[in-house]
Amino acid sequence: MRKVAVVGVGETKFSGPQSKTGVELFAEAAMDALNGSNLKPRDIQALFVGNVLGDFSEAQGMVQAFAADNIGCTGIPASRFEGACASSSMATRDAFVWVASGFYDIVLVGGVERAATMGTPLATRTFSMFSDSRYEYPSGITFPAIFAMLANLYVTTYNVPLERLKEQMAKVSVQSYQRGFFNKKAHLRKQVSMEDVLKSYMVSTPIQLHDSCPFSDGAAVLVLASEEVARKLTDKPVFITGVGQSSSGPLSSQQDYLPRIRARELAAKQSYAMSGLKPEDIDCCELHDCFSIASLIAAESLGFWEYGKSGDAWMNGEADIGGKVAINPSGGLKSKGHPVGATGAGQVCEIVKQLRGIVEKERQVEGARIGMTDTLGGDGGTLVNIILERGW
Repeated sequence: MRKVAVVGVGETKFSGPQSKTGVELFAEAAMDALNGSNLKPRDIQALFVGNVLGDFSEAQGMVQAFAADNIGCTGIPASRFEGACASSSMATRDAFVWVASGFYDIVLVGGVERAATMGTPLATRTFSMFSDSRYEYPSGITFPAIFAMLANLYVTTYNVPLERLKEQMAKVSVQSYQRGFFNKKAHLRKQVSMEDVLKSYMVSTPIQLHDSCPFSDGAAVLVLASEEVARKLTDKPVFITGVGQSSSGPLSSQQDYLPRIRARELAAKQSYAMSGLKPEDIDCCELHDCFSIASLIAAESLGFWEYGKSGDAWMNGEADIGGKVAINPSGGLKSKGHPVGATGAGQVCEIVKQLRGIVEKERQVEGARIGMTDTLGGDGGTLVNIILERGW
C-alpha cells in the first residue's frame, strides 16, 4: 500500500438553517480544499460524499453527482456514503483505500448536511431511523434516550454516583463550549458555566440540554493524494497512517459490552495496529460527543483512560489542551456542531489544521504531531477511527 496524505481541507461554517442547498455548501467547502491543495477540478479522479438526510431535508437524492458537476469535476465517478453520523468518515476511509491501492492518485472526499434546516421534529424523527426502526423507535427510544440509558448503565457498571456523573458530564460540555467559543466555524459560540449546564432543562434523565449537540447545516471536504503527488503539492502533507471501521447490530445485540461500544474498540484496534501507534501517542483527538456521556465512553474505548475513570480526567484537565490528550479542541459536535453527513470529514479537517498549527491560537494544541478522529453512526451501528500524522 502507498502512503496517503491529506493535501487540502475546506469547511463551511457549521450553523443553524442555511439558505444554500447541500450541493452549494459542498461546492463552497470543496473549492477551499482545492485551492488549498494547489489543484484544479480537472485533477480530481473520483469524488466520495457522505450525506444522510438530503432526501428529507431538501428532497434531493444523488447529491454526489450534482456536486461533482457543480464544482467542475465532470464525468468522474461520484459515490454517496451513508453510515448515519459516520458517513463522511466512511467515505474518507474508502478514499484512503482507493489511493493507497494505487487505483487513484487524487480523490476529493467529504460530506454535507442540512439537518438544522429540517427543524427539530422532522430531524428527530429521521435521526431515529438509524437506530432499530422496528423495535427501538416504536418503543419511544430516541437518541437522547439511548445515551441516557447508557449514562445510567455507566453509573451502575462503574459505581460512579449519579450526581458525580452529572458533574463530570457538565465539565465535558463546559470544555467543549470553551474551545468552540474561539472556533470561527463553530455553530454554538458561547461561554457556558457548570451551573448553566446543571440547571438546563432535562431532555432524557440524566441528559440535559447542554449535554446535547445541536442539529447543524454545513459541509467539509478533503483532498487525498498519494505521497508522490502530495510532495509536489505541499510542504506540509498530513498522512493518514491508520484507519479502522467496524459495525454492530441494535443495542440488544450489544448487551454483553454496554455501556462500552464494542464496534469502537474493534475499529480503534485496527487503526492503532495499522499506524503502529498506541493511545499514549495521540496528541489530540476529535471524538464523537453527540452527548456528553458519549465523550466519556469514547475516551475509554479509545484507550485514553481506564473504564469508569475518564470523568475524573475531564475534571482534572487531563482531557483538555495541555493535558494527557487534547479532546475536541474544535468544540466537538457539542459546540462546533453536527451536520451529520459532514461531521467526520470536519473532524479530519480539524486534526489536519491542528497538526499544521493553523487554528486559532486560543485552541491550538502546541507541538501536535499525531491526531485521531472517532465517529459513531447510530447507536453503535457504525464506527470509524482515523489516525493522522505530520509528514514534515
